[in-house]
Amino acid sequence: MKNIRWLALAALALAIVLFGFSLLEPGGSGAVSASAVLPAVSADITGFARATAPRDWQFPADYGAHPEYQTEWWYYTGNFAGEDGRRFGFQFTIFRRAITPPGSSDGSEWRSGQLYMAHFAVSDIGGGRFFHEERFSRGGAGLAGAECSPRCRVWLGDWQALALTDDGLETRITAAGEDFAIDFTVTQVKPPALQGTGGLSAKSAEPGNASHYYSLSRMPTEGVITLAGERFPITGYAWKDHEFSTSALGTQALGWDWFGLQLDDNRELMLGQIRLTDGGREPAFGGALIEADGTTRYLPSESFTIEPLASWTSPHTGAVYPAGWAITVDAGTERPLSLRIEPLMADQELHGGGIAYWEGAVRISGDATGYGYAELTGYVDALTGRF
Repeated sequence: MKNIRWLALAALALAIVLFGFSLLEPGGSGAVSASAVLPAVSADITGFARATAPRDWQFPADYGAHPEYQTEWWYYTGNFAGEDGRRFGFQFTIFRRAITPPGSSDGSEWRSGQLYMAHFAVSDIGGGRFFHEERFSRGGAGLAGAECSPRCRVWLGDWQALALTDDGLETRITAAGEDFAIDFTVTQVKPPALQGTGGLSAKSAEPGNASHYYSLSRMPTEGVITLAGERFPITGYAWKDHEFSTSALGTQALGWDWFGLQLDDNRELMLGQIRLTDGGREPAFGGALIEADGTTRYLPSESFTIEPLASWTSPHTGAVYPAGWAITVDAGTERPLSLRIEPLMADQELHGGGIAYWEGAVRISGDATGYGYAELTGYVDALTGRF
């Protein structure tokens, strides 16, 4: 589904319109000497492609950018252990939003029609600390971008995901915020899991209200997390989602709950629900079961249930989030798979920037064990009518 993306990109566009070129330098504090004009952000999607049918996927090229679509994101999360067993989680996401259709640029590097935003967070479970930052930039003058020439690279300033091989099977992720940093190498061991129907992931029954969406659901990871100057070598597994589209959520969408779950038996689950204003659930959006051999099975929305078990009230925003879930999945086995999902730490809310949402590391128990990530949106501000 992935997730806070629509809201995040709207916040990105608004922030750059409001604060202008102070956001051009990584970190948002620098000035530029070039004379440039930032165009107004428009909701007009004329000239952009829409996700209306499954595409002919071509990897590694499709790991890169798709500027014919208005909205795109590259999203990484992961659960890791230090050498002493101390648990950590991370999120690293770069968003791209086009403000003009392809071919509309006048050629000036300062008039790039692409806006970029990045979110970066680390959960120090053992230390009870949560670090998070966000950055904004235009796509011009090399400040941010996405390319595959021939190796894929997505970046905003010095935050980047860089392919280490031409086939894109190994990627280095580096980012540093205030008092926290990561330097990871992730390795692809399963083929891309195409979400929805051949990678076409519907968000409502309206044609075109969908995204092209694949996941790399289990990537062995090695590297270092640095927190307040202390280095922690880590190992574990990362998850990547990549989506691109030109569309909006349904008019009755309130928010969503999304889960990327890595089971210890080498299977993965992507499950999500779009919550509606009438208290119901959008039936068009489902999930996926990725088997140990990498084959993917689509899970229609009626094949799984997600029931909250507890709640947590944010001291930062006052929002009340679910804080534990009972999930039942018809996984094609003799009996449904029954799972319990619990946050590894209560406070994993990204707040204080353009948007606020909860995204954090979780533990899986029940008929299967493992770790994963959950994302919860629409609990601070409803998404209704925004897209």
